[in-house]
Amino acid sequence: MEQIIVEAGPRDTRGKNAARRMRVDGQVPAVLYGGKAGPQALAVNAKQVSGILRSARGHNTILTVKTQGGEHSAIVKDWQVDPVKGTLIHVDLLRVALDTLMRVKIPVHTFGEAQGVKLQGGIFEMVTREVEIECLPADIPTEFKMDISPLMIGMQLRAAEIQLDAQKMKLISDPQRVIAHVVALRVEEEKPAEAVAAEATAAPAEPELIKKERKEKEGEEGEEAAPAEKEKKK
Repeated sequence: MEQIIVEAGPRDTRGKNAARRMRVDGQVPAVLYGGKAGPQALAVNAKQVSGILRSARGHNTILTVKTQGGEHSAIVKDWQVDPVKGTLIHVDLLRVALDTLMRVKIPVHTFGEAQGVKLQGGIFEMVTREVEIECLPADIPTEFKMDISPLMIGMQLRAAEIQLDAQKMKLISDPQRVIAHVVALRVEEEKPAEAVAAEATAAPAEPELIKKERKEKEGEEGEEAAPAEKEKKK
C-alpha cells in the first residue's frame, strides 16, 4: 500500500485570528484523536489534505500523519469547508491500527442501462449511495459497482447483492436495504370530458348570483328610503 504522508505541526494558539493566519500560510487547524493516545491539536498542510479528499479513496484513504512526536496512521474522519470559498477550514483525523478491524462507509456506483427504462419507459432511481462495511484499514475498497442492466419495472438491487470479498470484509448495513430500483412513470388521471365541461359552465354562475343579490338588496334599500323622503317634504 502506497504511503501517503501529511505533514503536521503543533497548534498552540486558538481562535479565529490564529486560524486565519494559519490558512494564509497554507495550513489548516486539525485534531488528531483516537487510539490509546490523547487528542492532539495540530496544523496540517491544507493542500495535502485537499488532495486526499479529491482522490479516488477520498476520506477513507489511510494516511501517515507526520508530527514532531512521530508518525501516526489515520484517516480523515470529518472536515469543514468554507461555504462561500469552498476552501478547507478544519479537519478531524482519526488514528487507526492497521491490524484492527474498523467500520467505514463505501460509495456505491452503478453502470449499464436498465431494461425497464429502455424497453418499458420506467424511471431509474438511486436510493442508497453508500453502505457500511467492516474490514482492516489496508482492505478498504475505493467503491462498489453494481450492474443495473437486468432491472425491469418493479425490480430492485439490494445491499446483499453487492459483490464483496467475504474473507476480507463484512457488510454492516442492512442486507435488505434498497440500493436502486426502476419504477413506473406516474401519470395523473385525466378528468372525464363531461366533468370538465360542467366545471367550465358552472364557473361564471357565482359572480352572476352575487350581482343579482346585490341588485335585489339595492332595490329593497331604495323602497325603504322613499317613504322617508315623502315625510321630509311634508
